Amino acid sequence: MLGEAAPRRKSTLRADAEPHPASRSWPAEIAALRGHFPDGMLRRAQRRAHRLGIGADEVLLHAGLAEPEELAAAFAAHLGLPLADPSAPLRLAPEQAPSAIRTGLITEPFPEGPHHIVAPRGKDVRRLARALAENPARAHRMSLTSPEALRDRLGKHARIPLAHAAAYELKDTEPHLSAATVPRGFALGLPLALAGLIFFSAWLFAPALAQLVSMCLLSLLFLCAMGLRLAGCMIPPHPDPPPRMEDRHLPVYTVIVPLYREAVMLPRLEAALRALDYPPEKLDIKLVVEPDDPETRDAILRRALPPSFETIVAPPVGPRTKPKALNAALPFARGKFIAVFDAEDIPDPGQLRAALAAFERGGNRVACVQARLAMDNAQDSWISRHFALEYCGQFDVLLPALAALRLPILLGGTSNHFRRAALERAGGWDPYNVTEDADLGLRLARMGWDIEVIASDTLEEAPVTTRAWLRQRTRWMKGWAQTIMVHGRNPRRFLRDLGPHCAAAAALLTISPFAAMLVHPISLAVLLGDLWRGTLGSPATSTVEALTYALSYVNLMFGYVAAIIIALVGLWRRRRLSAAPVLLTLPAYWLLQSVAIWRALVDLVVDPYRWDKTEHGLARRRQTQPVKGSGAARPQRRPASALH
Repeated sequence: MLGEAAPRRKSTLRADAEPHPASRSWPAEIAALRGHFPDGMLRRAQRRAHRLGIGADEVLLHAGLAEPEELAAAFAAHLGLPLADPSAPLRLAPEQAPSAIRTGLITEPFPEGPHHIVAPRGKDVRRLARALAENPARAHRMSLTSPEALRDRLGKHARIPLAHAAAYELKDTEPHLSAATVPRGFALGLPLALAGLIFFSAWLFAPALAQLVSMCLLSLLFLCAMGLRLAGCMIPPHPDPPPRMEDRHLPVYTVIVPLYREAVMLPRLEAALRALDYPPEKLDIKLVVEPDDPETRDAILRRALPPSFETIVAPPVGPRTKPKALNAALPFARGKFIAVFDAEDIPDPGQLRAALAAFERGGNRVACVQARLAMDNAQDSWISRHFALEYCGQFDVLLPALAALRLPILLGGTSNHFRRAALERAGGWDPYNVTEDADLGLRLARMGWDIEVIASDTLEEAPVTTRAWLRQRTRWMKGWAQTIMVHGRNPRRFLRDLGPHCAAAAALLTISPFAAMLVHPISLAVLLGDLWRGTLGSPATSTVEALTYALSYVNLMFGYVAAIIIALVGLWRRRRLSAAPVLLTLPAYWLLQSVAIWRALVDLVVDPYRWDKTEHGLARRRQTQPVKGSGAARPQRRPASALH
């Protein structure tokens, strides 16, 4: 784990500012710093600390006016404790490291009794001072360090078990919920080949019956799925009430951003995260990089990011995927709530507060809050226009409706806000599923948790070339296939976990789009063939043929109409109906989706865990103004040194 300290900055407060009344009696963390900093600066820091409900030392640290080790040395001298030797080997079982990271306390067994290495900050310094005043003998069994040094030592000490947990914990503890245990390679390819052989044999020897049975089953699946999606258009969106939580009651919020070859995106990312309307003292931002990506790591070091940013290197074990990187950061997260963003994201500055308000409204049953994703470079190309329309239907129509109906939600890959306790109870992310968001949404639903959707936007970059889109969509469809196999391998248990109506909705949301895109080229070919031969609408030779053709045309036309209606509703809600003409080319876009799904099936057999990265920073035009109907805007840099 690499942590970079911010350069010192000058305070922007007036020296003659009137101190808060509480500053007239110095708390322990301020008393320890007297003589190291001017009293006027300490009073101003204490005034801001009182407003935020934290320690004044945390204000000084995040303003760039103090260094972690400088604070630790001052606290040790004030409390009469020795500083811990950072080079000494730790007498601690590596498996206990995650708990020690979270509590900021290492307990080492010695023959004469346990020795404690403490890493206090803020109000914890006061608690420690009171404990030592009540029992001074405790000081003989303690040494002190900074939280940053403690996390660094524990990360190195428990490097192997932490790496193993990030890559294999879900597979080891809940194998039936991990994509690592689904068939792959020959074990998967053989059943797929046999299923294809049986299917084509049925069409060869009993074509009428095979057509009728296939079309009846597919029609039932498609029509129910389209009905569910169209029902979402009938549920009006409700604006989120304004957040009510005061700054002093805000919890520490962890933001995890996995990065791979994203050096070019760092300035934009830093600006977006600095613009978040949240006290920087209560932000815990983890940038997760890969061990073979020195360019991104060097770019992070050159930016001299503030103390709220910390860099974590993902372990070089297991599959190299985004979910494994997220798991690697989870033990080091300090927040009770965790948000996930991508490198190109620009979240609405008020999104963290809006998510907390949703958690508060929903109570302890809410495990996750999904913000809405919007493309801010939709006009770059034909493929980016369709991508943006797809997201309008997904995030402005379908997901809010599913949340209102308390149905399972397949999460988007970014702007997920988690209750940490629920996330850990669910086993974190599955490193072997390349669409970890959809899988985690279903897993949370199976455990009885709710997911809310908020109107806060995150601006994203859509793929601008067909090749980039195809690579990304192939990975998504491969992950959806993994998710279907993981959660569908035991239908009885799946039904018991979710209940009949939620299980049916989950099946429609996962299986229907996959099956629809698989057979879409066949249906379109039949229609075009009839048009070419002039046989469209001619009398059928049998009842079976008439029913089969009727179902084919109804499915195809109803699918197009439903998709167009959902997209139009999404565009109307965003006040962007001017983008609707591109829907005329929807059949071509669906054909590309079919290509992606067939590629995904091949990839699922050949290389199921390969993560095809989406390149960012290729957009020709990205918006500088908020998306209409959204509160998201291009972030403005906020001075980190303000102690007011």
